[in-house]
Amino acid sequence: MRFFNPSPFISALNRKKNDPREFTFTGDLKVNELAIQLFKYNKEGCEEINNISPGDISAFKKDGNNYWLNIYGLSDTESIVSICEKQGIHSLVIQDILDVDQRPKFQEFENYSFLTLKSIAPSEENEMITEQISFVFGANHLISFQERKADFFEHIRVRLRENKGILRERAVDYLLYTMLESILDNYFRALTKLDEEIEKFDFMNTKKEPSPNALEVIENDKKLVTFIKKSILPIKEFTQMVERGECQFIEKKHIKYFSEIKDMCLTLIDNCDIILSSLESETNLFFSVQGHRMNQVVKTLTIVSTIFIPLTFIAGIYGMNFLYMPELKWKYGYLGIWLVIICISFGMIIFFRRKKWF
Repeated sequence: MRFFNPSPFISALNRKKNDPREFTFTGDLKVNELAIQLFKYNKEGCEEINNISPGDISAFKKDGNNYWLNIYGLSDTESIVSICEKQGIHSLVIQDILDVDQRPKFQEFENYSFLTLKSIAPSEENEMITEQISFVFGANHLISFQERKADFFEHIRVRLRENKGILRERAVDYLLYTMLESILDNYFRALTKLDEEIEKFDFMNTKKEPSPNALEVIENDKKLVTFIKKSILPIKEFTQMVERGECQFIEKKHIKYFSEIKDMCLTLIDNCDIILSSLESETNLFFSVQGHRMNQVVKTLTIVSTIFIPLTFIAGIYGMNFLYMPELKWKYGYLGIWLVIICISFGMIIFFRRKKWF
C-alpha cells in the first residue's frame, strides 16, 4: 500500500543479479502480511477456503470446477514464487507480479494469460491509494495478486457464496470481467471525488487572497488524473485484443462484456480529459486573479504616490534655506500652504474618480 505520490524515477528493481532466479519485491515491505483465499465453484455449489498455507496449494485440476485463488500481500517473495512455480508460471511473469512499479500490460502464454494493472481508490483519510493488481488466468482458474488487503472484490465473493447472478454458471473469464468492472468503478469514484474538489475552487468570487497551497493541490490533481489516464489505456488495449479474438481464454459469448469494459475505459479517458482541462483552466484563473489583484494594489499605490508628488514639490520649495524667500514672513503663510495642499489633493482625487481609475 502506498499513498499516491507520482515519481519521475524508474523502478528501483536491480536487474544486474548474479542469480537470475532471485526475485525482488519493489513495493512497500510494510504492507499486509500474506493471506490466501480460495474459491472452488461450479453451477451447483461453491466452496470457500480461507487462510491457506502456501505449502497446501497445488496445481489446479480439470475436474469441472472453476478456481479463484486470491492472494493478499506480495512482500513474502518466497511464498509468492512457490505458489507461482506450482502453477507453472514463468519466471518473467513472477518478477512482473513482484515489480509493482511497472506499466500495466497483457501477455499470452501457452497455458495461461497474464494481465497486470493499477487500481486506485479514495481512502477514509482523504487520500488516493494506488496498488498493482495482477491476474493469471487459464481455462478453469484465475489467480489474483493484490498488494494489500482491500474490499475491491467483496461483492464478487457475496455473489459466489449466495449464488447471485450468473457468476457460478460462467467460466473464469466472466469472473475476470467482474473484477475489471470493479476496478474501473474505483476509477470512476476517484474522478468523481476529484471533480467535487475542483468545484470548490472559486478564485474569482472569494474575498480572501488565493492560497499558494491551492496551486500545489491543483498540480497534484493533474498528476493524479494523468496517472489514471495512463493506467486505463492498457486496459482499453487489452479489451481491443479480446474483441479481435487474440485472447485464447476469453470465450466468444463473453466478448460483449469486455466490449462494455472498453466503453467504460473510453468514458473514463473522456472524463480525465475534461478534468485536466478544468484543472488547466483553474491554474490560468489562479494566475489571472493573482495578477489582477497585484495590479489593483500597484494602481492604488501609484495613485497615492501621484497625489503626493505635487505636495512633496511644494514642501521641498518652502523647505529650502534661502534667506530672502517670499511668503516666509507672511502672517497667513502656513494656513495658505495647507489650503493649497488640500485643494490639490482633492482636485486630483476628483480627477482620478472621473477617469474611473479607482
